[in-house]
Amino acid sequence: MAKIHIAKYFLLMILCLASLFNKQTSPTSHTIVPSKTKNVEKTANGIEDKKTKLDKKDERLIKYLATHSHWTPFAHVSLQFHIQAPIFVARQLIKHQVGLVWNEISRRYVDTPPTFYTPEKWRGRAKDKKQGASEEEVSNHGTQTYETACHRAVEHYNQLIDSGVCPEQARMVLPQSMMTEWYWSGSLFAFARVCNLRCKPDAQYETQLVANAIDELAINVAPVSWKELRPLDIG
Repeated sequence: MAKIHIAKYFLLMILCLASLFNKQTSPTSHTIVPSKTKNVEKTANGIEDKKTKLDKKDERLIKYLATHSHWTPFAHVSLQFHIQAPIFVARQLIKHQVGLVWNEISRRYVDTPPTFYTPEKWRGRAKDKKQGASEEEVSNHGTQTYETACHRAVEHYNQLIDSGVCPEQARMVLPQSMMTEWYWSGSLFAFARVCNLRCKPDAQYETQLVANAIDELAINVAPVSWKELRPLDIG
């Protein structure tokens, strides 16, 4: 019987291209590996400087740039994320296109055993809106029903593969909760836009997990700029 992957947090390996943050953390559910970039305020001024610590003048300039919609300097800071999450989360996040590049693993080419996300609890349906969930926890046999469905999907998938069906068609029987992974690259400004939308309380909880992790890690790359970009209505 296929094993269900139970994830409290999605694997989020993050490659942040920034000389501002030179420490590599040990691999956990959230991992960051840095490279290099330029300071936002130096890009804005068109000058190079070996100074790495910002002073009050730099901070005022960054605040001015952010609050007056001078977004291009923030587009020169690049971040790259390697993320593993359920397909239904990936399909929400891929809607963010501007300033971002996405490369996802394809089951057209692989037939490795699929794994699935299982929630810790089942949320009730929202009564006052068409989408989303309520704070109420549904205490029924949801997990058992769900895991049975996943097991059967894997059995059907394996049957198709064993009968000679190509992976690109056999994958059609796999559910949206199957884990996928992708590389996500883009500018500091673009990821601030993602977090300004997906960190909100009305975003789906599972999507918030990814966005919150990006939020927590990106602030280590460019703390002053991120602080100024995050409250802005750039979504």
